[in-house]
Amino acid sequence: MQEKKEEDLQQALNKEFEVGIDEVGRGAIFGPVFAAAVVLTEKNKLTLKQFGVTDSKKLTPKKRKLLLPKILLLSKDYGIGQSSAREIDKLGIRVATELSMIRALKKLKEKPSELIIDGPLLLRPWDGIQKNIISGDSKFISIASASIVAKVSRDNLMKRLEKKYSGYLIFKNKGYGTREHLSLIKKNGITKLHRKSFLKKSNLI
Repeated sequence: MQEKKEEDLQQALNKEFEVGIDEVGRGAIFGPVFAAAVVLTEKNKLTLKQFGVTDSKKLTPKKRKLLLPKILLLSKDYGIGQSSAREIDKLGIRVATELSMIRALKKLKEKPSELIIDGPLLLRPWDGIQKNIISGDSKFISIASASIVAKVSRDNLMKRLEKKYSGYLIFKNKGYGTREHLSLIKKNGITKLHRKSFLKKSNLI
């Protein structure tokens, strides 16, 4: 009976928290893929919604930057993970994305009992309960928060890499394969942070 009570208590506690996870940079041709996991209480979900937290793609860079400290302050816990261009080339984008998600989850103080993941793909290495939500970043505040954390973190990295890899307008294109970025690769060559497996598809190598 005691065990049942403890189990019920644990389930009640789990319902108090929502753990959302999202990735960013999956379709880029340069740099790592990032993932973030954010743990929110019911109360703080409402607060963040009032602050304007929604799918990061619907927000301006300025708004995302303003929301980031609020999310970090109001989250019960959060983790950020990434997977390098080399890992993406070696393992493929899906496995590398899963790796970045697992790395984000490992940064959490406690293993979540249930995850909600943006998009249709299962996080195959995860052995806990998970729910896949299509367009989850516009339906769940924890996923929207994770998308903002991942996006701002990756954008900040792109800003730093712009200095090291000048000549590719990395901060402007965020590592995505814009026409301008592709023509700069033809002109300046491929760096070690370009995803060669993606560029093969573009017939650039």
